[in-house]
Amino acid sequence: MTLPMSSALAVDLRVEPVDEVLDRVEQALQVRLERDTVLRKRRSVGARTERDTWVRIERRRLDRIDGQGWNGTECAAILTAIDKPTWCAGLAWQDASHAAMWRADETSLLPGEPVGTSVLAADPGLPDDWWRALNSSLEALAGQHTTRIATPDTVTISQPVVTEAVRAAFPSTFDTTVTQWAPAHADLNWANVTGSRFCLFDWEDWGNAPRGLDSASLWASSLAVPALADRVRRERRHELESRDGRLMTLFACSKIIRPDAHPEDPRVKPARHAAARIVEELQAG
Repeated sequence: MTLPMSSALAVDLRVEPVDEVLDRVEQALQVRLERDTVLRKRRSVGARTERDTWVRIERRRLDRIDGQGWNGTECAAILTAIDKPTWCAGLAWQDASHAAMWRADETSLLPGEPVGTSVLAADPGLPDDWWRALNSSLEALAGQHTTRIATPDTVTISQPVVTEAVRAAFPSTFDTTVTQWAPAHADLNWANVTGSRFCLFDWEDWGNAPRGLDSASLWASSLAVPALADRVRRERRHELESRDGRLMTLFACSKIIRPDAHPEDPRVKPARHAAARIVEELQAG
């Protein structure tokens, strides 16, 4: 089964027909998807089931699937002391005609709605219990062991990837070597956490990453709301003020300060300001 597209690069699941994909998943998992709950994103589709679970289906090009496999949500089932959905079952298949693979994972339902989109425009007013749960989960995650390597934005992270991104955006003379790596979610933004009860979901990209990646990612997705970005920085100060945390902040800023950045993006100015300060600190040693 394939999607009616001429190029693997062109597929956008927000507009492409996915009925055949949903039918295949229902048959394989022996579940009925509630079609009126289908949520479409660019490369994933999700829906609630009649047995009160959630199925997330993702399409990924073969060149974005490395040797560690493509079962992050399933592998995350072994992680402990983290507020996340319970994994139930999954399947994967290759769409050979389009040089891509599909994966479906069935999990328990979220305890609430996502806080928002990946980048927030207003403070969600999260309670202190939420922030305590965030900190507890991130510390528990960083303290565990895995052979997986994180794939933020579906790109396997490595020292060369970090160096190239930081050097391209901030061509200075400071050392970009990461000293500490630890398990990270690798896609921590406001679309992947629930409120007012904290839960971290969408684990397909998790794995070892430079310490501070998750904290920097959440901070960067908060920059349009200064008070929220300040709260993230206070809560995650121990990571973000470390040397690796500063490098990860620059890594996150490099994705905002791009040549094609929208001139009215409210994150650009604070990202530039924070990056300039961090570059000065790293140059000073």
